[in-house]
Amino acid sequence: MPELPEVETVRRGLAPVMQGARFTKVEAHRGDLRWPLPKDFAQRLEGQSVEKLGRRAKYLLADLSSGEVLIMHLGMSGSFRIAQPQGVQTPGRYYYGQSSHSLHDHVVFHMSSGARISFNDPRRLGMMKLVRQADLASEPLLRALGPEPLDREFNSTVLAHLCRGKRTSLKAALSDQRIVAGLGNIYVCEALHRARLSPRRPASSIATRSGRPNQRADMLVDAIKAVLRAAIEAGGSSLRNHRRTDGALGDFQHNFRVYDRAGKPCPRRNCRGTIKRIVQTGRSTFFCPLCQN
Repeated sequence: MPELPEVETVRRGLAPVMQGARFTKVEAHRGDLRWPLPKDFAQRLEGQSVEKLGRRAKYLLADLSSGEVLIMHLGMSGSFRIAQPQGVQTPGRYYYGQSSHSLHDHVVFHMSSGARISFNDPRRLGMMKLVRQADLASEPLLRALGPEPLDREFNSTVLAHLCRGKRTSLKAALSDQRIVAGLGNIYVCEALHRARLSPRRPASSIATRSGRPNQRADMLVDAIKAVLRAAIEAGGSSLRNHRRTDGALGDFQHNFRVYDRAGKPCPRRNCRGTIKRIVQTGRSTFFCPLCQN
């Protein structure tokens, strides 16, 4: 599933043709994706302008002139394709082949910008939902999400407080959307390696007994921010079906230090360790057992 950098890459690709533009026509070729589309979905969008296209964790949020918000999630195989007079673009990147079969174009937005935006989702695990702006804070999909890791307010004090007293592993805690929003398996593994912290370490070990951050928390927050910024700059990681709006592949997978590198030498200078794969909470974890402790 796309993580924060991939979704942010998609947002940046869609913003120029959606933000400030009006839905002139909306086609819903089926009544459901992961869940049924909202009642009168097309009618509620047509004629409305997108005042802002934002992101919260792994969700895209389009603030509409009607006072509603269009919440969109890519799921496992969802992608957007933008058709304009100058050609076709695809926001976001994955290095495996992405479906371009129009059979899977389940929702199509015709924008006053001249763009036609198609949402293609072969597995139909994506979703779209309309909620009132006034109800956004209580929206079940969003209300339990933790802090955004790239916000200024996210620091070692915040992370230490959230992890205080937790007996779960550090890997599991960071993957919990209630603790940090938008992180997933790839970037948790990468951040832990940068911070030299074992994924098996108890989450509570980054805080003192009083809940204050220790040096581990400082290193971890710096690592999380650094890896996310680097991934966004690279256009995300090209895994499975994700592509950018311009159809190009993301580059960050070429910079993975540990993810999907089991059996290979640790890339840290002067480290003689070998990347190991273990399973935690049903997901693969990649780390160096020598320099991560």
